[in-house]
Amino acid sequence: MDTQKWIDKGYELIVEFGPKVIGAILIWIIGSWIVKLIIKAIKKAMTRAEYDESLKKFLLNLINWILKIVLIIVVLGTMGVETTSFAAIIAAAGLAIGLALQGSLGNFAGGVLIMIFKPFKIGDLIEAQGEIGVVKEIEIFTTKLTGLSNKEIIIPNGALSNGNIINYTTEGTRRVDLVFGVSYDAEIKESKSVILNVLTSHPKVLKDPAPAVTVLELADSSVNFAVRPWCNAEHYWDVYFEVTENVKEALDAAGIEIPYPHQVEIHKQG
Repeated sequence: MDTQKWIDKGYELIVEFGPKVIGAILIWIIGSWIVKLIIKAIKKAMTRAEYDESLKKFLLNLINWILKIVLIIVVLGTMGVETTSFAAIIAAAGLAIGLALQGSLGNFAGGVLIMIFKPFKIGDLIEAQGEIGVVKEIEIFTTKLTGLSNKEIIIPNGALSNGNIINYTTEGTRRVDLVFGVSYDAEIKESKSVILNVLTSHPKVLKDPAPAVTVLELADSSVNFAVRPWCNAEHYWDVYFEVTENVKEALDAAGIEIPYPHQVEIHKQG
């Protein structure tokens, strides 16, 4: 009798749960296949969009885990397991983790935006968050720059993506803004000619756009010229320093005085 009872009980369990288990297995197999197709399609789309390799790998893993968690919940629901509380626990855990990692998540979101919209790339000279440097590495949470004095600068991506970014490399060329002052006794045309000759003879100053020398202001003790040569972005500092030195030497050779502060002493007779 006992054996027959257990056989009947087993038969009832098979009848009750057998279809559910088979259905759950089928859903898992078909669902896993669909997940692979989705991941494959997303990977192709990211490759066509030229996503950064590190971002592509991270997002694919994240999407893969999310889809698998959803699939597990569906399978458990098919077997008759109450999934409402399970989903609530996952949501609560996600909220707690989100609050605890609020700053890090902001940096992560900023990194994703930077890698998707690409306001700059590795090797670009940029200015952001009060820092200027060449982009060395773009990571998920931070961006690393090499400063002008060869120092490493690490900027959180959250702040970087939400602030102003000046990219000096995008256009390929840069204008160097310089100001030189000459004495009021000097001829304006001669002074302009001397400075312009320095610009046109410099090998790193571009012919197009043409360099310009114009009167900027009539200052207290000097006539100031706005000197505007153009160069390739990577030659900016070479042109800046070399033109400054060459203009000083050229003005001295031409006998044109560059004003500097004088101290005058007045003596009264007793």
